[in-house]
Amino acid sequence: MDIKTFGVVGAGQMGCGITQVAAASGLRVILNDIREELVDKGIASIAARLARVVAKRAMAAEERDTLLGRIRRSMSIEDMSDADFVIEAATENEPLKIKIFQDLDRNCRSGVILASNTSSIPIGRIGTQTKRPDKVIGMHFMHPAPVMRLVEVIRSLATSEQTFRTTCDLCTSFGKMP
Repeated sequence: MDIKTFGVVGAGQMGCGITQVAAASGLRVILNDIREELVDKGIASIAARLARVVAKRAMAAEERDTLLGRIRRSMSIEDMSDADFVIEAATENEPLKIKIFQDLDRNCRSGVILASNTSSIPIGRIGTQTKRPDKVIGMHFMHPAPVMRLVEVIRSLATSEQTFRTTCDLCTSFGKMP
């Protein structure tokens, strides 16, 4: 599976950390949340983290600008129709996550993998709320996502081998250890 555009639903700490990681790997990223001010706050937090990296001379200002330029702001879940892979990073609220996955299922192309950054909700339970349980997987980044190397990849009984392999390969392309 060729992943060029990565969707992130949730512009909080984890969603923004994951956005930064994906953009740093060269992917275009759609960062989505329910309100514009949440997305703006999230992008500002990414910019502040990157400013510290530039100040330490660990990254050039041009590289930072290129990375930030890969991030597209979104306040509509319908924008995820442009994504090749989507991760949900909303608060640990099962009804909310289920709603997000149902909305993603309706708006994303049929082959798109839908991942959750959940640490407590069974992936199989989330997957049964979609028409693509074989394409639903857990992709739990450790905090802070830009620093921590480990990503816990969780499959359900319905998760396909291809979904599992694609997710592990994506983690590796991010410089992470699945």
